Amino acid sequence: SWAGARPEFRAIGYDAHGVAAHIGILRRFIKVGEVDLLVAELGLYVVRPDLEGLGISSSMSVVYPVLQQLGVPFVFGTVRHAMRNHVERFCRGGLATIVSGVRVRSTLADAYPDLLPTRVEDVIVVVVP
Repeated sequence: SWAGARPEFRAIGYDAHGVAAHIGILRRFIKVGEVDLLVAELGLYVVRPDLEGLGISSSMSVVYPVLQQLGVPFVFGTVRHAMRNHVERFCRGGLATIVSGVRVRSTLADAYPDLLPTRVEDVIVVVVP
């Protein structure tokens, strides 16, 4: 869903070895039930493997003022089940909540011409209040 996306906000952390972490934020409309809702989507999230588990994700709280400026009721992101342990660390201390068992239908538009325009995936949804 991020193919060709241009995030409105990027947070990039550097250390002596280069990029340590990155995240992008983009406002999108999602349909919740029958309602179209403007939310912020977190994506392009990465922490360099040698830094995982060191608390870098807790620094995400610095983007809260940006999220308030975007005027959205909440932020969400979706990840594969293989990322669950990492995402659980991110959620410690109430920074975010994991919601399991959510079926997400994503529109692929022209990003993948060899696939149908819509697919349903079983993903882990992360919600930031």
